[in-house]
Amino acid sequence: MSLSSENTAKPSGSGVMQSSAVLLLLTGTMIGFNFPLGKIAGDAGVSPMLWALLVSLGASGMLLPVLLVKRQLSLPRGRTLRYVVISGLISFVLPNLLLFSVIPHAGSGYTGLMFALSPVFTLSLAVLFRMKTPSILGIAGITTGLIGAVIVSITRGSAPEAPDLIWIGAAILIPVALACGNIYRTIDWPEDAQPNVLAFWSHAFSVAVFIVLLLITNGSLPINELAFAPTAAAAQIIIAGLTFPVFFKLQQKGGPVLLSQIGYVAAAVGLITATFILGESYSLMTWVGAGVIACGIAITVVAQIKERL
Repeated sequence: MSLSSENTAKPSGSGVMQSSAVLLLLTGTMIGFNFPLGKIAGDAGVSPMLWALLVSLGASGMLLPVLLVKRQLSLPRGRTLRYVVISGLISFVLPNLLLFSVIPHAGSGYTGLMFALSPVFTLSLAVLFRMKTPSILGIAGITTGLIGAVIVSITRGSAPEAPDLIWIGAAILIPVALACGNIYRTIDWPEDAQPNVLAFWSHAFSVAVFIVLLLITNGSLPINELAFAPTAAAAQIIIAGLTFPVFFKLQQKGGPVLLSQIGYVAAAVGLITATFILGESYSLMTWVGAGVIACGIAITVVAQIKERL
């Protein structure tokens, strides 16, 4: 396994979609919509595992015709096969199972804010593996976002309607899993591999894993449960399909620490949508924490702009 901090595949194209800051904001915003959609699904009685399957199905399903048209689809072998198996398990199967299991108990806004802890865990692992780390300004953005996440966690955990400790603990495991995935996808990125190809096969493998798990635990695929939230299911498929091509492009271009900061954007979007769409309520201090997270996002964007100059 290579410990190089740079990916070997070269980004192609030009324009706004080559900006790391733009990719960061787009990816984080789209991931932020997963939280209210997961809450709607949970309230409707849809199995968390089935909903996690839907995310990977949407991502791989929408990428399939693109790869077929570009004639980029071929069976993964060797290092690529290893990559999609490990990446699928630690990047999508485990985090999404945790995510959609926790949301019905802790709320979509709070669970989304757990994503805001992933940059700190990712940065710690990046330092451990001696990978490229952000500038001082970039680290300041991560630190600011962490302070905001801590404020939110403390205020949410002490509230009368706070979830049981077991669900708070499960929520904290989400950013740990995300950080492990962020680091792995960079250090083992196959030579000359294209982001869309890796995104497709990682999610295709995740779909297979979820199907097997559902068959083992339920004896069948409870597809009928999606009828309880058809609009949310359709939205989830579309959002997943739009998210992961950009997600893997950001991974390739920006590396794991920058990618992890989508957690700050996703957390802010999740909190806002949970409040104004789902009617969840949060204390003033929670919103103060969210404001601090927003400052962290702004510092991160400024750091990225300065690095491009």
